[in-house]
Amino acid sequence: MRTDIDSNGDITILSREASDTPGYYGEFGGAHVPPVLQDNLARLAEAFTRYRSDSEFIREFDFYLKNYTGRPSPLYYARNLSQKTGSRIYLKREDLNHTGSHKINNTIGQILLAKRMNAKEIIAETGAGQHGVATATAAALLGIKCKVFMGQVDIERQAMNVSRIKLLGAEVIPATGGTRTLADAVNAALGYFIENPDSFYLLGSQVGPHPYPNMVGFFQSVIGREAREQILEIEGRLPDDIFACVGGGSNAIGLFQAFIDDESVQIHGAEGGGESVLPRTAATLSLGKPGLFQGTYSYCLTDDDGNPSVSYSIAAGLDYPGISPQHAHLKTSGRANYYPVSDNDAIEAYIELSRSEGIIPAIESSHAVALATKMVKDKNRLVIINLSGRGDKDVERKLEGYFNQP
Repeated sequence: MRTDIDSNGDITILSREASDTPGYYGEFGGAHVPPVLQDNLARLAEAFTRYRSDSEFIREFDFYLKNYTGRPSPLYYARNLSQKTGSRIYLKREDLNHTGSHKINNTIGQILLAKRMNAKEIIAETGAGQHGVATATAAALLGIKCKVFMGQVDIERQAMNVSRIKLLGAEVIPATGGTRTLADAVNAALGYFIENPDSFYLLGSQVGPHPYPNMVGFFQSVIGREAREQILEIEGRLPDDIFACVGGGSNAIGLFQAFIDDESVQIHGAEGGGESVLPRTAATLSLGKPGLFQGTYSYCLTDDDGNPSVSYSIAAGLDYPGISPQHAHLKTSGRANYYPVSDNDAIEAYIELSRSEGIIPAIESSHAVALATKMVKDKNRLVIINLSGRGDKDVERKLEGYFNQP
């Protein structure tokens, strides 16, 4: 494999060769990175493999999930939404976690790993700001210096979360290249990581080189384990369908993993469809192609020349042209289905859930609500929707005013 790093720190894979690198899901995954990062990733993989089965580490992780994050998160029967759709809909309430989203599950796990690796500095990327807030929170908890890279566009559209990150003591570093959104924040963080390999890169989604997809999937798997146990206790059976929004893919894989072996459960991912046409979309699995992007082999949105292209979604957390290699494998194996959800449909669901249940969802999570309510209408299905985050950060945007805007 050959790589090139340009003046902005962007990593471009020039060719892909057969690899026996661990961390693959079918044909997808691996660690396709410059040599300067290979030793660091090998050390991280070794530490993760060691501590994921260490009883003391797991006890500490579980302690913080319960006593700091507030787990288990409820599985809530959305009675009014169920009556309107004609199916029984349950919401997995990740929005009730400390910091307001699923992101805290992963940051607590990784920060405890960083502590054992004697990290002196944490770096992270963020789109909607939820991962930035969760990382800054975990860094404050353990007293570690923290830098959060965020696209300039996202800094402007997620101003409240930027203020929260700064209040928690972390430094926000604008990413001003490219479209100035999540992909560019990842590039900026990777560039910094290359120059400062002693930092601990706390990646927020199930993307990037091995071991990050395995690691993030492991720390987020608590979502699905809880949901499976809860639905069996409440309903006495497994759901017919499960839904989650998919940007990089961490909240979705957190739910999906517990049900992958249950063939009776249909798995659905809601992508940021944007305006449903390239390049005004972030529907990577629906409209992209397999390729190498930011250290992993997975699906990616590409331009006419086959190079990674820009993405667009009204939801900053879904505005990313790549995708988790595990989701790519679930798509190609046929185990899960993925659908683009337009900006307007997501906004309608955002308003509908707010007014029917008194729950304001993140605009990211609203994509999953929109897909679910359309697919199961009048079908008498038993459904779980992962409500990955709350919508406080989106209220000031007055999203109802976005309808049908060019």
